[in-house]
Amino acid sequence: MTKTEASDNPAFIFDRQALRRNRDRAAKNFKAHDFLVREVAERLYDKSSDISRDFNHILDLGCHGGELAGLLKENHIIRQDLSRNFLESNKGIRVQADEEFLPYRPGSLDLIVSNLSLHWVNDLPGCLAQIMQALKPDGLFLCALFGGETLTELRQSLMEAEINIRGGASPRISPFLDMQDGGALLQRAGFALPVVDTDRITVTYENAFKLMQELKGMGEANILAKRYRGLTSPTIMAECARIYHEKFTDHRGRITVTFDIIYLMGWSPHKSQQQPLKPGEGKVSLTDVFGGEG
Repeated sequence: MTKTEASDNPAFIFDRQALRRNRDRAAKNFKAHDFLVREVAERLYDKSSDISRDFNHILDLGCHGGELAGLLKENHIIRQDLSRNFLESNKGIRVQADEEFLPYRPGSLDLIVSNLSLHWVNDLPGCLAQIMQALKPDGLFLCALFGGETLTELRQSLMEAEINIRGGASPRISPFLDMQDGGALLQRAGFALPVVDTDRITVTYENAFKLMQELKGMGEANILAKRYRGLTSPTIMAECARIYHEKFTDHRGRITVTFDIIYLMGWSPHKSQQQPLKPGEGKVSLTDVFGGEG
């Protein structure tokens, strides 16, 4: 698909080539900007530690610098990333591939984890279906991705700044998954026992310029296919920083930044798993609950 064809396709929200370039650049100095990735990796690891299972064939999907894989400390972890530069900072089995096109045999993996990567996927339902197919029966999928009101303060400030200067706003920040949609997507992909959870992490920065420098350092710069392609004018950036500071500062005069983290967990179906009761198999009598004659 050419760039022109992709930009005209309504399903093409994100420019994945731009994402690869952003991640390649970020990999060179990622440890200076990896706070959030490490924090969420630890939270994902805690969730996986609650599961008393041994997983022998593991995929870390969108592995960044190996923050999550390093916590898992397993020998048979495949580390996959779109960025070759990120993979060079990893050890062991490494695969450069796109999350939208998984290269694994059906039923070949028993754990797939992903830390803050899948929010850039154009076809998330299709990606989840591929993950489901790659899992063995009773295999586990566990991921964290940005969702909800992530970067809401920056979104509002940029929009108001562009309206003030240009008289209109261009798309600059990714649309994020709602928590309510997460469970539906897992069920649509065929996962059993789906679980959706969320955390809100609030971070502060000196100013909006420091925040945008951090996002660039994380490889999280704007890759919307319909983004404004020219350089953002210093006037708009200054106006954005002014509005941000005016509306979203704490008692110390630092700007606040919201990151909503959505966790998705689901199992590949297996007959050993707990099954929902069939109609008529319930153990509780409605008469006992509501009263009245039986």
